[in-house]
Amino acid sequence: MDQEDFERAISPHRRELMAHCYRMLGSTDDAEDLVQETFLRAWRSYHTFDGQRATLRTWLYRIATNACLSALERRKRRPLPAGLSSASDDPRASLESDSDIPWLQPIPDTLFDEADWKDPSKIVAARSSVRLAFIAALQHLPARQRAVLILRDVVALRAAEVATVLGISTAAVTSSLQRAREQLRKVAPVEDEVVEPAEPGHRELLEQYVMAFENSDIDGLLGLLRDDITFEMPPYLTWFAGHRPVSAFISSHVLANRGVWRVIATRANGQPAAATFLHGRDGDYHAHSIQVLTIVDQQVSRIVAFQNPRLFEAFGLPRTLPAAGGRN
Repeated sequence: MDQEDFERAISPHRRELMAHCYRMLGSTDDAEDLVQETFLRAWRSYHTFDGQRATLRTWLYRIATNACLSALERRKRRPLPAGLSSASDDPRASLESDSDIPWLQPIPDTLFDEADWKDPSKIVAARSSVRLAFIAALQHLPARQRAVLILRDVVALRAAEVATVLGISTAAVTSSLQRAREQLRKVAPVEDEVVEPAEPGHRELLEQYVMAFENSDIDGLLGLLRDDITFEMPPYLTWFAGHRPVSAFISSHVLANRGVWRVIATRANGQPAAATFLHGRDGDYHAHSIQVLTIVDQQVSRIVAFQNPRLFEAFGLPRTLPAAGGRN
């Protein structure tokens, strides 16, 4: 098989391997690197592939999973602020930042298998498996347990296939899966609402959020938030929980001035998201954060504002919007 034939054979698996590596690593950047590493390893060892013993898909998952496990030996888990400290109830407190922590990253929906997002029979499972809360919970699992749980409960490989992927016994897979599920139940939040992405109410809610943010409409935005709203802003360790402290912080620190924001609606982790641009001294609007919204009962229950302009490239967004006409 020449390289062109090889790439044609593996290309249908690229998006699901991207999702798999992201679930394992919690980083879009690392996931893209590991998918490339997977295909490089696969090309170099394709002569060893035996289609009678494993499907091409399972073989690629074995390479990708082991590449991720090797990478995780050298890297710390990727948390969100809520996983490191207690919520602050003082919106006037100085924000504590830590750029040295390898923070969890969001991932744009465009990097996943589009067929899964459009097939009603698959959409709930597909979106649940990349929800931000689920990815954050996975970070609490030891790397090998994480791999077992993802391969069994998300990728839906049989126990024997997972054993082959990881080079362990089927009994070890079963035992590890049980421990992983028990740990996940302890750290995972209650399952939030997962609906079809074109559901009018959610689309309308995101539009209201975008308009309120751009117009510094404090009352309008606060009216979209649940009483149990949480607000996180990695790389800041400081975060807030509850309508009163979140409202006070947004009013005094985020929407205190009019005309300073431009916002573009997008999607990340199977959830509504907003890319925000902050007005600069040069008159233009500069990439500020990717805000991933969790919606429950038609209100926003969680906002994670990833303040990392480097993320905008993965979302196909510019780093700068000109002063004239900013939105698109």
